[in-house]
Amino acid sequence: MPRILIVKSILLLIIIALMSVAGVQLYKHRHFRMPVVAGPGVTKVEKLSDYTKGLKGTVADTNVFHLEGKEEGGKIFIIANTHSNEPAAILTALIFIENAVVDKGTLIIIPEFNNSAGRNTRPGDGYPLYYEIQTDWGSKKFRMGNRDASPLDQWPDPDVYVHYPDKQLLSYLDVRNTNRTWPGRPDGPLMEQVTYGAMQIMRSEKVDIAVDIHGAETMFPVTNCIVAPEKSIRIATMTSLTVKAREKFDNHVELSPSGFRGLSHREIGDHSDTLPFLLEAPLPFLDQPTGPKTVDLLLDGKDPFLLSLSKKKKLFVPYDETGWPMEKRVGQHCSVILEIIRQFSRKFPDKAIKLRNVPRYADVVKNGVGHYYRDPDKSDKAKVYFN
Repeated sequence: MPRILIVKSILLLIIIALMSVAGVQLYKHRHFRMPVVAGPGVTKVEKLSDYTKGLKGTVADTNVFHLEGKEEGGKIFIIANTHSNEPAAILTALIFIENAVVDKGTLIIIPEFNNSAGRNTRPGDGYPLYYEIQTDWGSKKFRMGNRDASPLDQWPDPDVYVHYPDKQLLSYLDVRNTNRTWPGRPDGPLMEQVTYGAMQIMRSEKVDIAVDIHGAETMFPVTNCIVAPEKSIRIATMTSLTVKAREKFDNHVELSPSGFRGLSHREIGDHSDTLPFLLEAPLPFLDQPTGPKTVDLLLDGKDPFLLSLSKKKKLFVPYDETGWPMEKRVGQHCSVILEIIRQFSRKFPDKAIKLRNVPRYADVVKNGVGHYYRDPDKSDKAKVYFN
């Protein structure tokens, strides 16, 4: 056998071996089952396909947790992991699911809104496949997802995504981005069906408030903020001023642009009676000029390049040697959501929402995120759900 043929054969075997190892890792990541413990306030768990049948049997279907108070009141809908590479969202949602008790009104939560994106990744950017949160009973493992749904679940992408119903032309990738496909339609692409299902929840349940949780780069001006349309802006402003005065963290308000379609904080308000809010917390991991995309960077937000840029006034948030740890991000989301509820209840006392057992910013920073998670191995198996 010629020497060149032997070399080519060896190289081919090496490539096949590497592809096999990578394929097994990606398969395990896609099929990893993350347990969520339904806390004492959870009264029922449904599927998103209960609200739009086209999702049934697809990977886009996802759990919907209901926490209903004994006394009637307003209703709040929390959406997490619209973008699954912004993990403070799901970590915040799980704190509410596993701890909150509603005395008045109703709380509805989807912890993994874009379930397909939660099973996707970005190997070209060196994303870790998993991260772990330390708890009082050990560590809790999470999948690290991607911004967009997997092409395995929705394909092919169009050359240009034509938004429904406004006909605005968007990037082809936006067809897999569930913060570009609102308000959705029952017979559209899979991610449009996901957002349509959420709209059906808000319409059928007569939801008063919707909160979509996100994270954004420190170099992006729309970060560390509440994004709200005109109909929600007063409550957003009062929330921002109150948390800054009482809890000593900045959280400014951005007005939702009327000319950019497909966004939750725009379309929800335009196509329902619900008051929408989108929360952004700083996420250094997403910034481009950083070191390797490691789990440490994801969790503690410390990066020497961003620190250098901060000293040159190039960032839109305060940044020092302490970085932007996950505790601050999740604690901020908890407090902002609780304050939105409080401000809404003050403005509409006949629709007041009252809940307890959810920590605020200072508590999460002090105790850590994992302190508020229940051990699924020691919980009633009937109360453990998997996403």
